[in-house]
Amino acid sequence: MRGHRILNTRKRVVVALVHTVVFLGVAVLGFFFAVAPLRMASPPSAWIVAAIYTIVSSVLMWLTAIAGTRIERLYFAFCTTSAGFGLLRQLLGDPSMHAAVYVRVAMLACAVITGFSMLSSPPQSLQRIDVSGAASGEIAGSEGERG
Repeated sequence: MRGHRILNTRKRVVVALVHTVVFLGVAVLGFFFAVAPLRMASPPSAWIVAAIYTIVSSVLMWLTAIAGTRIERLYFAFCTTSAGFGLLRQLLGDPSMHAAVYVRVAMLACAVITGFSMLSSPPQSLQRIDVSGAASGEIAGSEGERG
């Protein structure tokens, strides 16, 4: 995709889309499980999940900031919002943040739609990686190939 800095090949878009669909399934499962507020006496697993949400939210926020095009930035913004609400739900628990489940599902559904729109963009807008010389140790796009 021209202008895309992160999701610049069809393969990357597909991988990102698969991850988003999987996490959409995880978010839907959130409707069936209650989350207690995080306290000092919470089990280690609750702290680990909160740490994972913090790391994922931070990385997604960074990816949103460096994304090249509007649609790419929108995709990462949806994912960042979902992860951020997952973190809030983990920290505050269901009584305070039950709406977080709905927001997560909605944001991930929007990310899936955005991902499919990136995937269905014209093929010429996606960068192709030439691996034809990779087996012989040549680097695609090297000076010898341009000649």
